[in-house]
Amino acid sequence: MDTTAAPWSFAVLGPGGVGGLLGGLLARAGHTVTYLAGEATAAALNRDGLHVRSAALGDFSVPARATTRLAEPVDACLVAVKATQLDEALRRVPADALGDALLVPFLNGVEHVDHLRRRYPAARVLAAAIRVESTRVAPGRVEHTSPFAAVELAASPATETLAAHLRGAGLEVTVRDDERALLWAKLTFLAPFALVTAEAGEPLGVVRGERRADLLGVLAEAVAAARVEGVTVDERAVATQLDAAPGAMRSSLQRDAQAGRPMELDAIGGAILRAAARAGVPTPITGRLVNALRAHGPLDP
Repeated sequence: MDTTAAPWSFAVLGPGGVGGLLGGLLARAGHTVTYLAGEATAAALNRDGLHVRSAALGDFSVPARATTRLAEPVDACLVAVKATQLDEALRRVPADALGDALLVPFLNGVEHVDHLRRRYPAARVLAAAIRVESTRVAPGRVEHTSPFAAVELAASPATETLAAHLRGAGLEVTVRDDERALLWAKLTFLAPFALVTAEAGEPLGVVRGERRADLLGVLAEAVAAARVEGVTVDERAVATQLDAAPGAMRSSLQRDAQAGRPMELDAIGGAILRAAARAGVPTPITGRLVNALRAHGPLDP
């Protein structure tokens, strides 16, 4: 691991709960961070800076530099928008401006990496995942409420330096050789958590008791879908993680459903349904929850 590398310059596309937390931690650690956002958010960041509240990582404030479009070279661009906003947000990252920078997406689901590789140099798109509960409560103000903030990165020639920088910023980082396994490992945890909490309108601790059959049913179907894609996931280990997670946790899908915002339903539930359908694997519980949430709307564009 490279612990002596010079600070990097980062762009963060989407300074919300995840992007704001990552960018703030990197800026606090001495890296140069440029946030890419809409005009109103960029103006608020430039004027007021970025403020993070975190019992696990500390409360802090850092000055912020924001713009609406990437116009200068960076070492890495972290993509932290939701799947519902991805294509529109990518207009802020022209391929010629990105150049040889790493593009590191922290999105839910498994299909976005291939989508990005069709738009940018494939070798520079680095699969990644993050496990965290972090929310933007106002432009430039982030509340990190989970006791963890864990990043997984796919192995590549540049990964160890990036991993060292993220660890130095206070994050738990794991490097994995199999990027498909990395993405499906997160989705098999996220899908039952997100779909059941969103449909029930209750936090994880409640659905663990009242909707356990649904929780474990979606997990089993997600594991079966991963197997279709050539990925083996330890179903029992994921169930243990769901049982060990804080009971007060609420998924971003649940928050979006309750606020009437577009939901990442296609990226989370749809990805499982499509993978399973390719091999004729039944997914009745996931399908029922997805259909119930579709009726709730609004959905992905």
